[in-house]
Amino acid sequence: MDLPRGPTQNHLLAALPAAELERIAPQLELVPMLLGDVLCESGGQLQHVYFPTTAIVSLQYTTEDGASAEIAGVGNEGLLGVSLFLGGNSTPHCATVQTGGSGYRLKAHLLLEEFDRAGPMMRLLLRYTQALMTQMSQTAVCNRHHSVEQQLCRWLLATLDRLPSTELTMTQELIASMIGVRREGITAAAGHLQQAQCIRYRRGHITVLDRQGLESRVCECYGVVKNEYDRLLGDVRQR
Repeated sequence: MDLPRGPTQNHLLAALPAAELERIAPQLELVPMLLGDVLCESGGQLQHVYFPTTAIVSLQYTTEDGASAEIAGVGNEGLLGVSLFLGGNSTPHCATVQTGGSGYRLKAHLLLEEFDRAGPMMRLLLRYTQALMTQMSQTAVCNRHHSVEQQLCRWLLATLDRLPSTELTMTQELIASMIGVRREGITAAAGHLQQAQCIRYRRGHITVLDRQGLESRVCECYGVVKNEYDRLLGDVRQR
C-alpha cells in the first residue's frame, strides 16, 4: 500500500512503523484547522484526536476573571488528545488553533484501540506525553522567572520549529494572551528585537530575520524542551 506523504508531515505519524501507519491510514481524515477554531472546550470531551501538519494548536487555561495563558503548544511534532488514552477523558484547558493550516484527525475510539494493542503506538504516545509534560512544566518555570523578551523569544522559536517559513501571522494582542502578559510588555519586547534586527514586525505579521539572534537571547527553557522532544522521539522508529 502506497501511503500519501501528507500524514507523515506529522512527526508522530511519521515515526510509526509502516504496518501501524498502514492500519490507521484509511481512517485518517485531512481537515482544515482555521485560526481561532476551538477544537476542545474546557471540560469537554474530544470525539477525535488531531495530528497537526501545518497548523499549530494552543492549549490555554482561562481564569475566573477572564485572564488566559498558554500552557503548551501542539504542532507537527505531536497530537491533541492525550487525555483520551490517559483515561482522564477531559481537561481543564481549552484547545484553540493558534496558526491556521491543516491536520489529520482520527476517531477517538480508533486511537484507543491502537493504544490498547500495547505496541509501537502505545510506546510512541507515552513518550510524546512525557515530552508534552516537560513543555508544560518548563512553560510554568519560564513564565515565573524569565523576562518578557526571553519568553517572546522562546515562543517565536517554538513556533518557527513547527512552520516551514519564517513568516508568522500573529498580532501582539494574541501573543500577549498566549504568554499571559500585558500587551505593552509584548510591544516593548518586540521593539527591542526589531531594533536588534532579529525580527521585522508590521501589524499582524512577524518576519524572523535572524534566528541565531533569537537563540542568543532566549532563556534555557527553549533548549530544555527541544532537547527532551529530540531525546524521547528522535529514535522511536528504531524501537
